[in-house]
Amino acid sequence: MVEWKKSGSPVGYEEALAFMDARVAAIHEGKAPECVWLLEHPPLYTAGTSAKGADLLERRFPVFETGRGGEYTYHGPGQRVAYVMVDLKKRGAPDIKKYVCDLERWIIGTLDGFGVKGHCAEGRIGVWVNTPTGEKKIAAIGVRVRHWVTLHGVSINVNPDLSHYNGIVPCGISEYGVTSLKDLGIDATMDDLDAALKKNFFG
Repeated sequence: MVEWKKSGSPVGYEEALAFMDARVAAIHEGKAPECVWLLEHPPLYTAGTSAKGADLLERRFPVFETGRGGEYTYHGPGQRVAYVMVDLKKRGAPDIKKYVCDLERWIIGTLDGFGVKGHCAEGRIGVWVNTPTGEKKIAAIGVRVRHWVTLHGVSINVNPDLSHYNGIVPCGISEYGVTSLKDLGIDATMDDLDAALKKNFFG
């Protein structure tokens, strides 16, 4: 049984990390159920374990070093973050690569409900869409696993200020842009997206 937790106001990054650390330990010890936490952050950048200093172009917002995989990304209002804390050992043979594919399929299925055709791209983690001005990223994925329990998760752009990405090279990829549901002409609310995420969840 997965608990769905939702925060109505922006959650500080350090607060989110503290919650995930505590919840993952409790899941590992069998003291708490798995959890998906839906939230927004105030504007900030995070650096994954593969982040390169040169990809931080302008320190517009607070920058947090984090233990998740990946490089630099942006979080902020108008972006739905879903932190997924599940026990991979309870879901068959623990396989991180399969788990990342599950997250990608989850996002693609969710976007499909809004008439948006997301896809995976060889060598590029995340979910991408084709636009009149080229291929762009609409959702990012960054995960960490502790005792085979997952931390971090996904972020999907609903209607964030896309100019905030200009302070970084998102995920170390400079040749492709970023987009959002609003940028694609989809007027979806966070509640709309949350309902679709819950409906399409692979757990």
